[in-house]
Amino acid sequence: MFCDADEYSSWDKADQMADMAFELYEDGQIPQALAQLAAAIEINPNNSAWHFNIALALDSMDNFELAIEAYQKALELTPDDPETLNCLAIDYTRTGEYDLALATFDKIQEIAPNFEPGYCNRIITYTEMDQHEKAEQMFYLAQQINPDCPICFYNVGNSLFSRRQYARAIWCWERTAMLEPTHPQINYRIAQAYWANGDLDQAKDYFLRHLRNGPGDVDVILDFGIFLLKVGQLDAAREKFNRILELQPDFTNAVFYLGELAMIQNRSVDASRLYCRAIKEDPDLAGPRYRLAQIALDDGSCDEAKKLLMDELKLKIDDIDVLLSIAVMFIQLGELDLAMDTLLGIVDEDRESATAFYHMGMVMALQGDHEGAMHFFEHAMTIDDTDPNLLTDAALIYLSNRQVEQAHRAIAAARKLAPDNKNITRLWRRIQLATIAANIRRYFASSPAAVKIKLLAAKHNSRRNNLIKIRNLTK
Repeated sequence: MFCDADEYSSWDKADQMADMAFELYEDGQIPQALAQLAAAIEINPNNSAWHFNIALALDSMDNFELAIEAYQKALELTPDDPETLNCLAIDYTRTGEYDLALATFDKIQEIAPNFEPGYCNRIITYTEMDQHEKAEQMFYLAQQINPDCPICFYNVGNSLFSRRQYARAIWCWERTAMLEPTHPQINYRIAQAYWANGDLDQAKDYFLRHLRNGPGDVDVILDFGIFLLKVGQLDAAREKFNRILELQPDFTNAVFYLGELAMIQNRSVDASRLYCRAIKEDPDLAGPRYRLAQIALDDGSCDEAKKLLMDELKLKIDDIDVLLSIAVMFIQLGELDLAMDTLLGIVDEDRESATAFYHMGMVMALQGDHEGAMHFFEHAMTIDDTDPNLLTDAALIYLSNRQVEQAHRAIAAARKLAPDNKNITRLWRRIQLATIAANIRRYFASSPAAVKIKLLAAKHNSRRNNLIKIRNLTK
């Protein structure tokens, strides 16, 4: 049965709207494209491609939850479409719904076992789940289908980078760059890997390669500025941070790092001004209050430093080194409970932080609990026994508990690591004397002469006690 002319006209109008939506999407006019697609779907809700396109548009706006709904509507119409399933699984990964993502990828594998993106994108899911062996398995399965997929090399490079296998990550990403020279982030990622691997010249070269192709990428300019700051090229770093503010005046991180430059150059007044400006522009920015607390502590403004540190901890801080520094400042301020709370927060996130356990031991020692301090020091040393400060403080605790042998072992190890440290050498000599004294005591306690002396003393005491009893009876 043929449709009437009015119905045909409305469907034709819907097709025109969908075509217009595509043009708007290509021009970057995403909200307008969505409006056209929504209007087309009102006329013909059974076109799965339009639901799929709505989902793609929502993905481009990082609206992944609504995109998932759109993909699901598309799948109601075409339930076995591997491309739609693949995009849905990617968004499940983006929203942290890993079980749903893996179930969706498994369905793709059942429907279309040779659909390579189903393996390629599963690498990301397993990487985010820290299941890196499975991520590599997906990489090798994808390779059997398409050995020259640049995205596969990119994704498995991310897995390797997160495991600190920087050389392997570089190899994979350089392979991506060869297969897809226009990949938008590849030179930046290679720069990060070379930086992490300690090859600073190559890192700088790849930062510059990225910025030649994208000179207005403020996030990469910021990271490059931080790199230049770390390697001591302060003028070049300042130029990058100022360049960011020219491109994006409200980019508060650039203000913060200009404060870091001033801090490095001991211009505390300029640093304070910049940190205060950063807080004013973005009250939720982590970092400025922590730095202002350091300045206040150096100036002897203890109450101000404490307040700033407590305000800083209300923000989300992911940097373990910053949290450790805050804990140390609390110790310096005598706020031992606050220090311990901060350290406990660190070990909740990183149970292999020897430094955190070491400072927990320091807090216990300052509170007079030497047994508790020794427990934390010993645990820290099982994680990392290469910190001479930790070994020295452990030796002191052992010595205070009269565990001279353990003290000697700890200070000997510290002296081996830092032979020129005068404080360690002084403590080593003190423990040497204590060890000699302990050995002498043990020798006399177990020698025949000592045994005879003990027997004679016992006989003398017995005889004296008998004489006292006799005298008492004769009274």
